Amino acid sequence: MLYTCYLRDGIVYVPTVGKRGGVYVTMEPVAVVPVADSEGLRRAFAEVIGKGNPPLPLLKGEWPPPIMLKYTRTRSWAAFVRGTQTWNIEVIDDRHQIVGHLLRPDGSWAEDHDHKIKFPPGTDVEAVIDRLITILQEAARNNSARPARNR
Repeated sequence: MLYTCYLRDGIVYVPTVGKRGGVYVTMEPVAVVPVADSEGLRRAFAEVIGKGNPPLPLLKGEWPPPIMLKYTRTRSWAAFVRGTQTWNIEVIDDRHQIVGHLLRPDGSWAEDHDHKIKFPPGTDVEAVIDRLITILQEAARNNSARPARNR
């Protein structure tokens, strides 16, 4: 299982993540929550995790544009990723981990192995969500003091 969120300009975007074949895809609905709203973030993450990763039909032809462009009102993927940070919650064999990402020059994200938090087996999902909220709020505070940059 995989869940993702994006932090951009003090707003956290928490999309539903579906699975098309072997590929995870962000989809609607997308929760849009101010980073300072801890309770709103808790609800958004709990709701998305409660849905799991719904299966999506395979596409013939072109893939639609990334759903995040609509929610962030950006015109392109390149514009979206500028100043955006992203984290995943991954669940593998009942083990949760939070994985931060670095922006590559080609506009894609790669796992940031220095910002990966592995939780012991059986850790309550609420504890994982609380830790991610802390990470998001700290990142927002750190970025408000300097211009947006690629990580």
